[in-house]
Amino acid sequence: MKFLSFVIKEFRHILRDRRTMLILFGMPVVQIILFGFALSTEVKNVRVGVLCPEYDMAVTRPLIDKLDASEFFTVCRTARTPEEINEMFKSNDIDLAVVFPPEAPHKVKSVADLQILADASDPNQARTRSAYAQIVMSRAAESGVTTKMLYNPRMVSSYNFVPGVMGLILMLICAMMTSISIVREKETGTMELLLVSPVNPLMVIISKALPYLLMSLINYTVILLLSVYVLGVPVTGSIVTLSLLSLLFIFVCLSLGLLISCLTQTQVAAMLFSGMVLLLPTIVLSSIIFPIESMPEVLQWLSCLSPARWYIDIVRKIMIMGVPFSYVLKPAAVLLGMAVVLMTLATKLFKDRL
Repeated sequence: MKFLSFVIKEFRHILRDRRTMLILFGMPVVQIILFGFALSTEVKNVRVGVLCPEYDMAVTRPLIDKLDASEFFTVCRTARTPEEINEMFKSNDIDLAVVFPPEAPHKVKSVADLQILADASDPNQARTRSAYAQIVMSRAAESGVTTKMLYNPRMVSSYNFVPGVMGLILMLICAMMTSISIVREKETGTMELLLVSPVNPLMVIISKALPYLLMSLINYTVILLLSVYVLGVPVTGSIVTLSLLSLLFIFVCLSLGLLISCLTQTQVAAMLFSGMVLLLPTIVLSSIIFPIESMPEVLQWLSCLSPARWYIDIVRKIMIMGVPFSYVLKPAAVLLGMAVVLMTLATKLFKDRL
């Protein structure tokens, strides 16, 4: 009953703090909507110019019409010389150009016979637009290669962002908010009063972390519902497996928050420490935005220390690909190991500070 009283006390303290409530329940909704709708890597409304010195309508029109009919591209300009295409790029009239063979456009049999020019001032967009154009035009060419997109045939960017946002939100709420909550007690001098209470000191710390565990589970449920019913991202795998592994990840984050609370004495220090250890590494090293395979080898090794990297891998495989548990055994084992190590360190450091 004493332990339950401490948990209820912490719940009441959180519910009275409007700023904490806004962070706990407002930030997840804003982030999932922002990443799902505002931030998009999809190719849309790409302006295309066509360079065909001998404009043979019967030969080139099927390829051009196929490109123009797609939802990704709009053929808006035609040119007869390379100089005209260059001027279109410089004046920002086009984003992509398709160049037919200068002397014999009728010999075009596949995309390999064409040249695709892209504005590479934004390298990522240039690569994506070129790849999309090749796929679309290969379907129109006589000997084109058939390409099939597995798991995300419509190339919806929210399929990529949703798992990352889930990891980011749970990491920040569980770890950062837990560490700040405990450090606030230290900073105001009320932690000593709690530690001399009849309840075991470690149980005091757990009672402060437990509300954030329950609220993180609520956030997980809200994020999942928004992902499925608002963003249209399906859960193709086992939702039970996904939920259990999400609970494991939440436990890892709570353990990390407890560890941070043991290493800091002020809320400012906890915020700075959390920002350096949690926020930036989670965004940069967990494949939310940047693919890990494209990073230098040193950063790839460092990314292994980020719990979010393994959790995002689990969510993508179960939620998007629909694989069974055996295919996510490795990241699940890594998270379990992290939970044991972090909780052990937090417990030892906490006892040393008594």
